[in-house]
Amino acid sequence: MKRLILNAAMAVSMVFFASASIGREAVPMAEDPKLEARLVDISQELRCMVCQNESLASSHAELADDLRNEVRELIRSGKSDQEVKDFLVARYGDFVLYRPEVKPLTWVLWFGPFVLLVIAAIFLGVYLRQRRALAAPAAMSDHERERAKQLLKG
Repeated sequence: MKRLILNAAMAVSMVFFASASIGREAVPMAEDPKLEARLVDISQELRCMVCQNESLASSHAELADDLRNEVRELIRSGKSDQEVKDFLVARYGDFVLYRPEVKPLTWVLWFGPFVLLVIAAIFLGVYLRQRRALAAPAAMSDHERERAKQLLKG
């Protein structure tokens, strides 16, 4: 009986979580397919400020909808792709770009992982050298060698 109740509870929770995780598809809001294609191209290069690991094109967050609408309006007003990106960077910072430009403010983003990898390799090398030095057997003196022979003989 307990097992039946547990299985039923698991089934209900799985259905609940599955239905909660299904997102709605982004509905094109422009009648002009060229405008919508430009919007998709631009928004694939922008980061959703809520999800942060999704592009603006694939995000289902309300803020992403607002940002896509804002990008549509900028495109309609005649802004170029670069002007749209510049506007959003000025408003939200370099973090809004999926691939930020290489400049002094973003060096940590671009080169930080490599610097950490080099530092880790140096520490690993130092650690392994110290460990190897500790593991090396010390040379025995003649007296210690004679004592060991006597102990092994009898």
